[in-house]
Amino acid sequence: MIGIVGIVVVLVLVFGGYLAAGGSMEIILKALPFEMVMIGGAAVGGFLLANDMATIKRTGRDIASVFRGPRWQPADYRDLLCLLFSLIWLSRQDPMKVEPHIEAPETSDIFQRYPRILAENEAVELICDTLRSASMNYDDPHQVEEVLDKRLDANLQHALHTSHAVRVVADALPAIGIVAAVLGIIKTMGSIDQPPEILGAMIGGALTGTFLGVFLSYCFVGPIAERMRQIVEDDAHFLHLIREVLVANLHAHPATICIEVGRQNTPHPHRPSFSALEEALRDVKNAAA
Repeated sequence: MIGIVGIVVVLVLVFGGYLAAGGSMEIILKALPFEMVMIGGAAVGGFLLANDMATIKRTGRDIASVFRGPRWQPADYRDLLCLLFSLIWLSRQDPMKVEPHIEAPETSDIFQRYPRILAENEAVELICDTLRSASMNYDDPHQVEEVLDKRLDANLQHALHTSHAVRVVADALPAIGIVAAVLGIIKTMGSIDQPPEILGAMIGGALTGTFLGVFLSYCFVGPIAERMRQIVEDDAHFLHLIREVLVANLHAHPATICIEVGRQNTPHPHRPSFSALEEALRDVKNAAA
């Protein structure tokens, strides 16, 4: 919602200020369709040329997230801590009991209590792979910690690729606008014998290309790329929370301490209160009893 508000604010204040200063929309509106075809076509064509189909499809989804917001909400972080507690608590009772859950999470009654987490393959694989590592009796938990760090960094860089791709388009738009303006000037020079009022309108139309390139870059595409980056980094905390809890588990801390480590490392806007989490964990224990 806030993204739509931002678009409205930009359009109203930029063009409202232009009109309030005595500007006329006639020249801009007349040139707008042709300039948008050239600038938009060059930007989209360059984007398609620079990226593979997987990135192109993922970019569409990530742009939609600008208006939806981050995927993981406070309730999801609470559910994740409850899920991890259930698995750690079970493994401490009998390591063999947790094995069916990490080998086939899609049929696990523990994972099925949290369908949103179960639908996120990377989160499920990270949990299962790390718990499997713990069952293999690693001598040095720091080895697993290093592997997790590399995996999470690779995931983050991969997820950020779409925002980088859109940022490249934003950086290119001012130059593309100049290209459109130059084409407009070339057209104008072909009509140099026309009266000043006609030449003025043609030059104004050509300069619309420069305006659109800069306007789209700094007021829309650039901010969209930045918001995409912020959302990716925000959602990455979800996987980092898994790392913190399971690394604490590898160091053989009590299950409740492992979960508290995770709670303390949850970003503040998503962090459940101690009492709320304690109540949720009590419900988990009662359900397992």
